Amino acid sequence: MDSSSNLTSLPEERFGEEEQLQHQSKETSSAASSAFSSIPNRPPIQASLQKYSPIGWLGYFDQEDDIHIPDSNDVFHLYKAGSGGPVVFCLHGGGYCGLSFALAASKIKEKARVVAMDLRGHGKSSTENELDLSIETLCDDVVAVLNTMYGDTPPAIVLVGHSMGGSVAIQVAAKKALSSLSGLVVVDVVEGTAMASLIHMQKILSSRMQYFSTIEKAIEWSVRGGSLRNIESARVSIPGTLKYDDSKKCYIYRTQLEETEQHWRGWEMGLLCEVIYLHFIPTAITEAFWVSITIASAANFWVEMEKCYWYEGLSEKFLSCPAPKLLLLAGTDRLDRPLTIGQMQGKFQMVVVRHTGHAIQEDVPDEFASLMLNFISRNRIGPHGIEIPAIRRPSQFQP
Repeated sequence: MDSSSNLTSLPEERFGEEEQLQHQSKETSSAASSAFSSIPNRPPIQASLQKYSPIGWLGYFDQEDDIHIPDSNDVFHLYKAGSGGPVVFCLHGGGYCGLSFALAASKIKEKARVVAMDLRGHGKSSTENELDLSIETLCDDVVAVLNTMYGDTPPAIVLVGHSMGGSVAIQVAAKKALSSLSGLVVVDVVEGTAMASLIHMQKILSSRMQYFSTIEKAIEWSVRGGSLRNIESARVSIPGTLKYDDSKKCYIYRTQLEETEQHWRGWEMGLLCEVIYLHFIPTAITEAFWVSITIASAANFWVEMEKCYWYEGLSEKFLSCPAPKLLLLAGTDRLDRPLTIGQMQGKFQMVVVRHTGHAIQEDVPDEFASLMLNFISRNRIGPHGIEIPAIRRPSQFQP
């Protein structure tokens, strides 16, 4: 017997006469209505689909653009908003996309320009090596995009980075490659906490949902699973993190973070062996292999290791940046010792944003936008840099 029929209707007995059958059916219907009268009707599936249906970016950003990097096949996708003020250049976290800043951009653009970039291997960007998420490559990408966009006359730039993007922002600032860098904002990434979390990363990635029959299901999972707490932001940003797999006939993540493990696991022994295997020629005997590593080869090895690691030395590099700095955290437990000391010494501004998850810019976009605009105003960051009262630029003087 079909079990589904038992759930939708009560069993009927066969009677010889049609009147008896109709009478029995009415009694059964009445009894069922009385027995389940206190249970609310299940909401229609269509209403659930509408709740988690995708939303386009046009209501938040003003335009999108592709930046072709000279002498390469790399093309980086950008979302832009606003027409005046400094440029708030946003870098998303690993597995996210530029649309992660969409809701906040709709508020920030009233007083500043917003540019949100899809990093390598994410969103709509297209590069020759999608899996090279080494910190060196990601930093070079950001600098290349900014140089291609603005050339020798860049506007004032406020670098904003969330999670992995925060690491990239700090590293770019530490390189002193941006002459017009006027501010640095890091969103919920701290060296100590990040390094402690890396050992759990593979388990987290393997336990998350991998396949989705529809985009709506992916949005629903991100909200119900707790990775995002703002449904509207999820409806805008999650579609940009997915791609359709024709072979599996379903949606999967655009960025396969599991395949980039060597760039975020750092000094784990597995990476140690992998890098040595790739960069050195082993001898037939294992012991001889270790002995055969020369001083010169060891030097190259440490260079490669430094390129691979996202978070090593992050706190000290953040503190050493001469530009005004803002650290946004979802909890005080994320502070490590160097940042605790630096914060007590007044080396940077710190704000703990309550009642939010890791993606602060998505969970509370209005508060995030307000904090960004206050930071810009507080540090007097104008379209050409930090403005000092009573001092005008030569172009402002009348002939």
